[in-house]
Order: sequence, then C-alpha cells, then structure tokens
Amino acid sequence: MHNKIKTKVVIAGGGPAGMMLGLLLARANVDVVVVEKHGDFLRDFRGDTIHPSTLDIIEQLGFIREFLALPHTRAEKLHAQIAGRNITIADFSWLPIRHRFIAFMPQWDFLNFLAGKAGQFDNFRLLMNAPVTDLLRQGDRICGLQVDTPEGPLTIEADVVIGADGRNSVIREKAGLEIERFGEPTEVVWMRLSKQPDDPKETMGHAGPRQGFVLIDRGDYWQCGYVVRKGTFDVMKAKGLEAFRARVSQVCPLPTDRLEEIRSWDDASLLTVRIDRLTRWWKPGVICIGDAAHAMSPIGGVGVNLAIQDAVAAANVLIPALSSGGSISDTDLSAIEKRRSFPTKAIQRLQLMMRSRKKDQPKTKRADGPPAFVLAIMRFPLLAHLAGRLIGFGVRREKLRY
Repeated sequence: MHNKIKTKVVIAGGGPAGMMLGLLLARANVDVVVVEKHGDFLRDFRGDTIHPSTLDIIEQLGFIREFLALPHTRAEKLHAQIAGRNITIADFSWLPIRHRFIAFMPQWDFLNFLAGKAGQFDNFRLLMNAPVTDLLRQGDRICGLQVDTPEGPLTIEADVVIGADGRNSVIREKAGLEIERFGEPTEVVWMRLSKQPDDPKETMGHAGPRQGFVLIDRGDYWQCGYVVRKGTFDVMKAKGLEAFRARVSQVCPLPTDRLEEIRSWDDASLLTVRIDRLTRWWKPGVICIGDAAHAMSPIGGVGVNLAIQDAVAAANVLIPALSSGGSISDTDLSAIEKRRSFPTKAIQRLQLMMRSRKKDQPKTKRADGPPAFVLAIMRFPLLAHLAGRLIGFGVRREKLRY
C-alpha cells in the first residue's frame, strides 16, 4: 500500500540543522515532517561541539538549564602543542555572551534532546528509518518527497523541501544542485583512548610532521583525531597496525603504551574531509542547508555551529511566510541563501587559510611546520581572542525572531 501525507515543510535529515529547524517551525505552529534514514541517532565520531552561539539559541528557547544538565565537558579555551610548547589558539572568555565555552556532547544526546522538545508539538512529526528515494515535481517546482518506510513507500507533499541530509545529500543530488570544491581533501582517523589522571587537562591539538593530532575530552575517555593527507591511511594499513601505532605515537601526547588500546582496524574510523559548497543552494520549492549546502573542515568544529545558524536563518524567513497562509517563493529561498552565503564563504576561506603554510618557506619545509595562522597566534597571543570569536560565533550570528 502506498500512503500519502501533506505538510507545510518536509525536512530530509535529522542532523543538527534538520532537527533545529523542525523544532523552530513546530513551536511557531508550522506543520513540519522530518525524515531520517537511520533508525536512531547513534553514530560515533560526528560533530559533537556545541558552540557559544548554539548555547545562546538554546537559552533563547528557554531550555539551557535542562540542556546543560546532560553529560558534557566544557572548553573555555582551545589549545595546541607546537614543538613541545603549549599555546592557546582560541579563547572564548571575552565573548559578549553568558555561556563562554564550547560544550562537548555526543551528537546523539543533542539530537535526542531537540527531538524530545519538538515532539511536544502536535504539528511536528519525525519519521525514522525513512530514506529519501526521490523528489516530487510539479512542472519546474519541487513539491515533496518520496521515502521508504518500514510500512512501505510514502509520498510527502509539502510547500517546501529542506535538504539537511549532510555532505552526501540525496536532496541536492536529486535536485541537480551543483557543487564547487576547494582545496585538497584530507582524512581524519578517529579513535577512542582511555583517560587517566595524569593526562592533559584540556582539549587540545598537536602539530607534527605532515599531520596533526586532536584530543577531545569526553569525560571518561579521549576522542582522538589523527589528521593525514588523503590516501595516506591506506598506505599505513598496508604496513600493519604496529607501524600505525608507532606513527601515531610521534604526535600523540599520551603515553605510547596507551595506543595498545587500538587492537584492530575496527578501532579506527576513517572520515574523508573536504571543503565544498553549492553554487546555488536552492531551486523552486527546495533549499539545502547545513552540510548539504556546505561541507566544512573539522578545524574549529564549526560545522554544527554553521548548521544551527542556517536553521535559525531559514526559520526566520519561512515562519512569517507560512504563518500568514502564503507559500514559499523563490525570493524567500534566495533570501535564506543570501543571509548565510557570506558567513559560509568567509569561514571556508578561513579554514583554507588555516591549512596553509608560510609562502616564503620552501615547499618541503612548509609541509613540516605548523599552519601560518598558528605561527601568527604564537607571535601575537591576542589573536586567540579573535579566533575565539570566529569559532564561537561565526561571522554572522543569528538570533531567533519568532
């Protein structure tokens, strides 16, 4: 049996952008359906950084005390170890905001929290195990989705379709939206290592020859990211696990024997990192936001922050248009992109700059040293406050209007 439902807005993807937008629309009395291809939110090594600007949105929603009661760790500053020297690369203490820290929280807890709040509204519906199979079209306009569900195929007709389904977005592929890519892709090998009393006391990064290493404090364990050039991990695997552990030990600030906890390749999860964005985020009846519109580098953990800011900007445009009984025009969709395009381009440009080395060095030496922005902060420590503002707020901070 093929079922059909109608709604005002259908959102593909139950990640940070999709769930936040679903909540904002539902609380404004706009009918919304969120479809998520997975059966739950339990996927490890996803963006788990909740930035000050996102904490501010949650405070505006009235949920901050309840939210911060969830298990999390806090970083008032971000640190890096360069050639044995600890430096502060981002300081949030000067931000003109109440919550001057990044909260590290498993993304599934964040998403379950948003889903629980949105689920209190009768006009919100979340469909899990519902992958998108196609778009509905009426002439040149997108007017809904086809999804598979455990009960069979489902047609969802909607005034507007939101693609919030990540960097491998089905929506942008089906809509034929063009992608522009920047820089060379890199890879991050994510691992878990146990946390001991004598370990470093803070979330930090470490720069070494041709790669970097990141420690994220998860309370009772470290989430570790080993950053390498694309294709390098396959070469490492070919040399064996012992050689891999030896290579990681060169940049990991934890004791070498801790790496024995990596007992098989199943303990290392590979993420390919790329920076890209759509040349245009929308077509009539559909728009992409978050990673579906712009994939970011994990530098600064800004992906979740930008996704949430996209969701707030989209809600600020969609809510007045739909609440008045009108429809979503091309002008509305263009306004969302226009609002968020400059912050996206600016942060991506900054990320590309952060990956670059000093131009006056020989090419071989540039590959061995820290990025130019780290060298600048080492020379001018006050730049850490500027980095804190850019990471904590982004380039354009969005506020709830409705």
